[in-house]
Amino acid sequence: NLFMSIFFNLNTNTNLKKLTLTSCKIVKKSLVKFVNKKINIKKPNDLMIDKKKVCGILQETIFHNNKKFGIIGIGVNVDRCPKIDYYPTTYLNLYSNKKLTSFKIYNEIKKNFEIYLKK
Repeated sequence: NLFMSIFFNLNTNTNLKKLTLTSCKIVKKSLVKFVNKKINIKKPNDLMIDKKKVCGILQETIFHNNKKFGIIGIGVNVDRCPKIDYYPTTYLNLYSNKKLTSFKIYNEIKKNFEIYLKK
């Protein structure tokens, strides 16, 4: 499975709710490329396939030397998924035509965040 963090400079008036939704949209755009199923955002920070959690996204802001930074943590179920009582989970390789690797998914998410952060 894939666990990654993204760390970047934030504007001091950045809205955390908007950042959460934007992060979900970026990761969703990245994952949709690999699977033949619809991926939905379950607010505030989960991605779902067939009402089962496939990805969770957490974020926090920190201040260092009077600058604001965002840290986004992304966990994607690639080959397996945890069993959670009362919260169905799934993994990407159930819905992919070709076997996915964490490295391939990581590169796609990284590329899409870089495009977003350049704007």
